[in-house]
Amino acid sequence: MTDLPIDPIAIDVGKLLNKTVTSLYSHLVTRPTGRAVRMAIATQLQSAGEQSLSLIDLSEVVIIDFSCADEVVAKLLQEYQDNEVHDAFFVFRGVHEPHRDQIEVVLVRQGLAAVVETDPGNFQLLGVHSDREDRVWGVLEARGMLAIDEIDSVFDDLEDRKTLESLVHRGLAFRSLISGRIHSLSRLVEHLM
Repeated sequence: MTDLPIDPIAIDVGKLLNKTVTSLYSHLVTRPTGRAVRMAIATQLQSAGEQSLSLIDLSEVVIIDFSCADEVVAKLLQEYQDNEVHDAFFVFRGVHEPHRDQIEVVLVRQGLAAVVETDPGNFQLLGVHSDREDRVWGVLEARGMLAIDEIDSVFDDLEDRKTLESLVHRGLAFRSLISGRIHSLSRLVEHLM
């Protein structure tokens, strides 16, 4: 039996945008456009089962405004954060300077955080997170995975262990229901890149 009961899926927002709104340009600049893209992503997730891990690729999106960042990133995270039917995890790829500020503003406004790839292989937390969360997440990111019996030795401080649990709860790290191992999201989607 495999440790991970889910297979990550890649969703190219640039291609999805072109199919969804029949635009020649990869611009996410109106709330209805963002809503249409979010709904198309949600449709793909419906066939993913009880748990899903998605790499949302924004690399081909030239412009994203605040309303689309709210629809495609913040509302997507909100919809699945405490969803009792579907447990979804997201990594947002291709979050470059033209997107970063808009995405960060909507995440902060909604009290959310997300794992983003800003450059190939460079992952970070964006949005609302503490220095401790950033540090604990960084340790997990560097290791890729923590087995249950490693957690106490890697994080000898009780607050760090609580923070690791919080990262899992917030969808910023993944715990296997089979082994109990905690995985960094970036390692789980690396074969999709």
